[in-house]
Amino acid sequence: MLAATSVLQQQATEIRAQRVNWQSYLQSQMISQEDYSFITAFDNADASTREALLKEKRTQCAKTFLNLLEHVSKDQTIQYVLVMIDDMLQEDKKRVEIFREYSLKKREPVCGQFLNLLNGSDGFIINMTARIIAKVACWGSELIDTSDLQFYLTWLKDQLVLNNNEYMQSVARCLQMMLRIEEYRNAFISVDGISTLLGVLSGGKVNFQIQYQLIFCIWVLTFSPKLAERMNKFSVIPILASILSDSVKEKVTRITLAVFRNLIQKPEDSSICKEHCIAMVQSKVLKQLSILEQRKFDDEDIVEDVQFLNEKLLASVQDLSSFDEYATEVKSGRLEWSPVHRSAQFWRENAPRLNEKNYELLRILIHLLETSRDTQVLSVASYDIGEYVRHYPRGKHVIEQLGGKQLVMQLLSHEDPNVRYEALLAVQKLMVHNWEYLGRQLEKEQNTTTTKPTTGSGVLTAKS
Repeated sequence: MLAATSVLQQQATEIRAQRVNWQSYLQSQMISQEDYSFITAFDNADASTREALLKEKRTQCAKTFLNLLEHVSKDQTIQYVLVMIDDMLQEDKKRVEIFREYSLKKREPVCGQFLNLLNGSDGFIINMTARIIAKVACWGSELIDTSDLQFYLTWLKDQLVLNNNEYMQSVARCLQMMLRIEEYRNAFISVDGISTLLGVLSGGKVNFQIQYQLIFCIWVLTFSPKLAERMNKFSVIPILASILSDSVKEKVTRITLAVFRNLIQKPEDSSICKEHCIAMVQSKVLKQLSILEQRKFDDEDIVEDVQFLNEKLLASVQDLSSFDEYATEVKSGRLEWSPVHRSAQFWRENAPRLNEKNYELLRILIHLLETSRDTQVLSVASYDIGEYVRHYPRGKHVIEQLGGKQLVMQLLSHEDPNVRYEALLAVQKLMVHNWEYLGRQLEKEQNTTTTKPTTGSGVLTAKS
């Protein structure tokens, strides 16, 4: 299940060799005679004997293992017990039902006792427990309880962002298993899982193996049409495009291309498929596809995906309107000084379209003013709001109603001079009524200075 190189698997091999003296636990009355009889028989059995023992003493198996986890305090022994449980399940997936049947008799959640172990401090114990929970959750005949699921997925998510987590590969493997199940995918979204995955990937601090595993998780998520439609709200396309351009490992390339293909194929709304194509074009994916076409791959999936994506992206470029391009850029949250922003013709023709879908694009621009820390994003968003006001008669009123005016004014004191400059122009456009006069003043301003003004420059006077 795990790659042989994972820290958890290496440690499990060492732990298997450190046999436990069960007799001492019996003598000190820490375990019952019943539990002692089962665990010694199980521990010394070969595969066929184990199978026969589990058929005969199915309930006793769950009872003994859970008793040991509850009553033994020595970490080394708990580690050994967890490895025994994991090996037992790995040998036959259907054995997870042993714990489910026992929990039903006890009227307790199947993962309850295992979840308690996640609160411990021993890295091996908590991560081997997490691995066992994933198997119980995925291989059982029923889904695990909603509250237990939420707790477990939140725990996995939190482990992804731990500094220097040596068990990262094991955590990612648990997620790879869990997200194959649709109900678990939706629960992962509800704990803000996608943002966490992409945050780790965009941080650039993970090796190619973790990179592959986390992109695999995203790929599995994109098989749900509704999730595929929402995915680029988290900037998945620019983040994965960046990884694709740097990738030297074939399996990372393959899984990234597979995500892109799903983002075009899976959404049921054709306009979103189109948006995803445009976002890929803007993220320079066509250039990467051209490079990949020159390479020789034995993997047919890569060859097919490169061909598919090339055809789709080239077709999208053919009928790409400037407004489509602009809307996709705004929705990505990654604003740049692309030509469309500075085009007076674009704003004359399209300013009213920013009112569509209940002012969707305007709301995004205003949200970026409030939340972004990127100076270029703040500058471009300020400029666009100014141009909208300039070219749409009721623009000032709309921006005020949406809370944009106050946010632009706050940027007048921003530490970055370019942000201050664009905010200043936007405020002037929000205040002024005589556009011809403002145009002459701006022209004069640009002709008399070689550097952009800052807030110290003062606000231009305008006639009303």
